[in-house]
Amino acid sequence: MSLTRLIAGHIRGHWRPYAASALMLSTIAVLTVWIPRQVGHVVDALVAHRLAGWDLIAQLSLLVLAGLAIYLLRVGWRLALFRTAYELGRQLRTRLYAQLTRQGPAFFHAQRTGDLMALATNDVDAIEMAAGEALLAAFDGSLTLILVLGMMTIGVDWRLGLAALVPFPFMAYAFWRISTQVHVAWSDSLTRFSALNQQVQDSLAGVRTVRALGLVRRSRAQFGELARDAGAAAYQAQRWEAMFEPAVGLSLGAATVIALGVGAWLVGTNLITIGQLTAFTMYLGQLIWPMFAAGWVLSLLERGRAAWSRLQPVLDAPAGLVDTGTRELPAQADIAWDRVSFRYPGMAQPALEDITLTLPPGRTLGIVGATGSGKSTLLRLLLRQYEPDAGAVRLGGVPAPEIRLDALRRGLAWVPQEPFLFSASVADNIGLARPDATREQILAVAELAAVHDDIARLPQGYDTLVGERGVTLSGGQRQRVAIARALLAQAPVLLLDDALSAVDSGTETQILDHWRELRERHPERSLAIVSHRLSAVMEADEIVVLKQGRIVERGRHEDLIALGGWYAGQWRYQQLEASLDAA
Repeated sequence: MSLTRLIAGHIRGHWRPYAASALMLSTIAVLTVWIPRQVGHVVDALVAHRLAGWDLIAQLSLLVLAGLAIYLLRVGWRLALFRTAYELGRQLRTRLYAQLTRQGPAFFHAQRTGDLMALATNDVDAIEMAAGEALLAAFDGSLTLILVLGMMTIGVDWRLGLAALVPFPFMAYAFWRISTQVHVAWSDSLTRFSALNQQVQDSLAGVRTVRALGLVRRSRAQFGELARDAGAAAYQAQRWEAMFEPAVGLSLGAATVIALGVGAWLVGTNLITIGQLTAFTMYLGQLIWPMFAAGWVLSLLERGRAAWSRLQPVLDAPAGLVDTGTRELPAQADIAWDRVSFRYPGMAQPALEDITLTLPPGRTLGIVGATGSGKSTLLRLLLRQYEPDAGAVRLGGVPAPEIRLDALRRGLAWVPQEPFLFSASVADNIGLARPDATREQILAVAELAAVHDDIARLPQGYDTLVGERGVTLSGGQRQRVAIARALLAQAPVLLLDDALSAVDSGTETQILDHWRELRERHPERSLAIVSHRLSAVMEADEIVVLKQGRIVERGRHEDLIALGGWYAGQWRYQQLEASLDAA
């Protein structure tokens, strides 16, 4: 879809305010071209001594009323127009947000956060201006131009009108050349602003790392360079836009000189009156707005086209995950990975290969293995962040794609290794799982996650703001707040994706003890836990060891120790490491 079709569709859906604005602008244009003609009549009447006293006051009052009406109508069309243009901006931002929420991890691996933020701000603003200011300026300028030229050629003198139009073809050619450069310059400016936006987002998100590595000065230098590039690109775009004004000035100057020369000859030969020449000169002055409007419209449209060319691919990107499910999540359903294989896009090595695994209701599954063995991928396929290339993930015998996505995710409480906390209070972050939760319920799950005492020591307790991405909390505190949030959801299945990696072994034991107590009250709830620390999974009902996407060992803790494979070796190493730390 082109920008023209986008704006045309918006106009069809909001034709009333556009029609009202067009009517007001038409009235303004008529009054605008009537004023010079009326002034010409008044001048001729004064020269002929036919106008004086109250008649003169009446004529001048009409001109004042016309000016007042133009002022009020200009206020009216702006109110009607810009409200509608801002509605287009709201729709585009809402559509962009909805599109982003439908995308999976693969989409965000290919997109940068700074670019997406720039699309929702600068680019949408540019499209708003194209649908609002540019559209009505084009209508107003075109209508005024037609009426003024009509009054100049028909209402005054056609010879004088044609003579004054001689420079305008040259101006049209200049406008075409300038508008081409404006499009290129604004495309570059928007791209460089996105890069600047990304640098700011990265620096703020990783402020701790930047400071810890002593990269503050380097980060400032990078920001300064990007800011200079963005400023230079915006300046270059403004320079090209500024070229419209000299083109208009030169053309109107040339037209005025030609008109005055030809007009003087026509007055001298008594073909026109002084009043007509005065009116014609005023009409030439009124051509300034249509000419400037043409340049302004071309600039806004090129800016809008550049923005739409960046925004449209994101809006039209196919959804990373299509929700075609119609069924609810079966109650107390077992989870089965049935001969599942999966390869990440662009990767040669499969992440998972021929995995068959079952998690019955009320049981605990431990998933361990070396880094990159496919542990987290198992959970991501269950969450439908990705779809398997072969095999199927089933819940209660129902393939996951047949279950409504919202129902599936309500039944799965997932805690990733790097949990995300919003810039809100601790209580608000925990309560996200259940907005109607009471403070007592929030405190109860915080106790289960072994984070209550840490929260109580914060300056405002549960009302303490955690900052951007939970920056005021330690890694272990963020993980435990996320676990509390997942427990509050009361989902039948809890998924811990290495979510205990940042807590000490004593806190880990405390959390797992609390989970066992919770399981005694709710025996139907299941747990799948991915961990590098084997102590976290030693009491699981089944433990699987992954290596290069395949299950190489499986069984209970005692069985795997007796097997003497990877698990047993890793267990002995971690126990030795723990004893050395204790010493």
